[in-house]
Amino acid sequence: MTSNAVLQPEAQPLLACTVSRDVQVFDLLIEDMEGALGESWGDLNFSDALPFLDQPEAGAMQFICIAMDEQDEGDLSLIIDVVKSARGRGLKVIIVAEDVSPASLHQLLREGGNEFVPYPLPEGELSQAIDRVLAPPPRPAIAPPANDDAQVPATTTPALRAEGDRNGVVMPVHGMAGGTGSTTLAVNLAWELATMQGNEPPRVCLLDLDLQFGSASTYLDLPRREAVFELLSDTEAMDGESFIQALQTYNDKLHVLTSPTELIPLDLLSPEDVRRVIDQARANFDYVVIDMPTTMVEWSQTALEASHVYFSILEMDMRSAQNTLRIKRALKAEDLPFSKMRFILNRAPRFTDLNGKARVKRLADSLGISIEVQLPDGGKAVAQNADHGVAMAEGIPKNPLRREIAKLAAKVHEVNQSEARGG
Repeated sequence: MTSNAVLQPEAQPLLACTVSRDVQVFDLLIEDMEGALGESWGDLNFSDALPFLDQPEAGAMQFICIAMDEQDEGDLSLIIDVVKSARGRGLKVIIVAEDVSPASLHQLLREGGNEFVPYPLPEGELSQAIDRVLAPPPRPAIAPPANDDAQVPATTTPALRAEGDRNGVVMPVHGMAGGTGSTTLAVNLAWELATMQGNEPPRVCLLDLDLQFGSASTYLDLPRREAVFELLSDTEAMDGESFIQALQTYNDKLHVLTSPTELIPLDLLSPEDVRRVIDQARANFDYVVIDMPTTMVEWSQTALEASHVYFSILEMDMRSAQNTLRIKRALKAEDLPFSKMRFILNRAPRFTDLNGKARVKRLADSLGISIEVQLPDGGKAVAQNADHGVAMAEGIPKNPLRREIAKLAAKVHEVNQSEARGG
């Protein structure tokens, strides 16, 4: 028996979709998507993505891959709507970005992005990101308790007990202007101190007191917890145990008090509240690094007075110079301990740049300060590493900025050990 029927291959279900201004701009993405999914993926532009996600054809998809560069930041609100729509339908979201500002990336990840991959794509990175977002969540060994802390991974819960047997060194880090790298310095200085070699590495606590826009949790990929707001809103009831329980740990070594989950007023804390938090941190840790807000508030004086050394980070620009002069005048007018401030120049000229070195000297002379540490420009790799949520020592250990921060941490530890020995 014969038949004129022609067998047609079954159409493969659509498992994923790229969303971009023009996918041809991201030719490496096309190659990697084909390598990972064959023909089981499609492409949409930003304006077509929202209507498509409402169609039945999108029901079998598992994830979308948003590709963008600096030209697309003007459409950020539309892209965020696509992210929210995809997450609302249970889809995972991978962000592939080239030359996109850290603030935009942070917003996309906060609104529901699961993974970030830089473009041009590193070898095999997209495939690994797909495996991560599609991997089933691990099953808990026991049922978590029905409270706020049940949502926090066990690996971030501090194992230490509040002994109150320490007298920690307090080191706030304050940016003289926005974007000078104060959080990068605070996070990585704390990690370098926590991983000091020796028989008994020091205990280190990182306090993110930039209550509104603190990003230490983002830089270390730690969740924000309601317990932080509860602790800060009633410090009179705080004891050592409740303070420890509000912390999270990064890689079992660095203990972090993240900023709260919601945007709260900076004056929510009184000077007495801040004093209590710092006192608890000092009593249980050898080093207390504080990421300060750029804005000066009432309790900034409390942090300055409690500090052993107050790191002030600036750049070679007019805004940093003007703000440094303002702070210097304000502290001296109120007879506050300006001598505790140690000025650090970020993105300093290279060692071989003699003209740049001369500009640094003129800057210090004109401000009447001493610039004691000069940090090199770590390049785009620093921001990209922060978006991955790992310390520089783990993600980009050979970066020149990381090496200088490690030297600073070693010097701080050496001075502290010397003073502890009575030297």
